Amino acid sequence: MGTSRKRNRRKTEDAGSGGWSRLSLGGLQPLFIETIRPVLGMSGAILGALLAIWGLTTALDRPIAKVDVAGQFQRVAPVQIDEAVAPFRGAGFLSVDLERLQASLEAIAWVDRARVERRWPRSVRVVITEHVAAARWGEDGLMNTRGELFLKHSRHIPPELPQLIGPEGTEEEVAHLYLESYPRLLAVGMRLAKVELDPRGAWELTLSNGVQVRLGRQDVHERLERFLRVASPLVATRSTEVGYVDLRYSNGFSVGWNPPATRVAHDATATVPDA
Repeated sequence: MGTSRKRNRRKTEDAGSGGWSRLSLGGLQPLFIETIRPVLGMSGAILGALLAIWGLTTALDRPIAKVDVAGQFQRVAPVQIDEAVAPFRGAGFLSVDLERLQASLEAIAWVDRARVERRWPRSVRVVITEHVAAARWGEDGLMNTRGELFLKHSRHIPPELPQLIGPEGTEEEVAHLYLESYPRLLAVGMRLAKVELDPRGAWELTLSNGVQVRLGRQDVHERLERFLRVASPLVATRSTEVGYVDLRYSNGFSVGWNPPATRVAHDATATVPDA
């Protein structure tokens, strides 16, 4: 009887005190605080660092005070550069979009490359390189030394430039033959004045002395080699008499003489040109 009362009293005390749950939660609270305290400290440090970086960036990102432009200009006018730079003058030193500024400068007709860089503390330096015109395309286009058409319609064409002609979209192909042929002709004492590709795909070179070199549509490189090896000595010695050299034959060439001379064949087997 006494034992039963003790058990009942113990159960009542356990139930009334909250027993197991209270003891477990009470034990977890210090553990939870100790676990999260380093996390809170780390978050605070990160937040402080971010605020410091933001403050420093804001302090440094002041409006650009000066834009320095360097380069040797013959075709690019200073006013064109000022117009391209103007929209960026109020930008921040750190936030200014240098790629957009570079693209804006390189959109100017005669600008080949533009190098743009920040200069501490509040300036931007721009270095401009102009295109070098190496040939004219058609009547009024201009190509650079890489054979790229950089200006389709120019009001001023240097008269000494060679002329390249071809259907639209063949600029690179025509420029390639010019760049390949020019030094080889120069090596035998001849200067190339014009390279033309007609709509049918036939090639013709014109030398500075007016002599036409007809290469046709087939085996163009082999025919050019034949001209350099076999026909160029004749042209070099009698350039005032020669009107054209036709290499559109399988293994020979013919010469068209300026009046009053007549046209003669230089290969007995070459009677009709191939194309």
